Amino acid sequence: MTQPEPTDRTREQGIEFGALAEELTTVEYPADCTELIDTYGDESLQLPNGSQSFRNVLEPLEGERFDSSEDVRQAVIGLVNKKAIGREGYSDRTPPAPGEEHDRDPESF
Repeated sequence: MTQPEPTDRTREQGIEFGALAEELTTVEYPADCTELIDTYGDESLQLPNGSQSFRNVLEPLEGERFDSSEDVRQAVIGLVNKKAIGREGYSDRTPPAPGEEHDRDPESF
């Protein structure tokens, strides 16, 4: 049996995992995605512009296996919907990429 991975992080890249962050560290890994969905699917992930259920996020990966809670968290980060980002297409750091066009006016806060 593997030891739980200690974590005090419940928020990562704009996603609030809440109690699910700690619960995922108590799972025996490797863990099947379907089992994680069955156990924790009703948990809610809080996003900057709404929320999404753990089930809804991981359903595309049913049948996959995870080696650690960090692998699960990274999968969630990669799969959450656009509610997890701030203003879509916003960047104050770079101009549009070559060939990319936009009709947005620059904004300043």
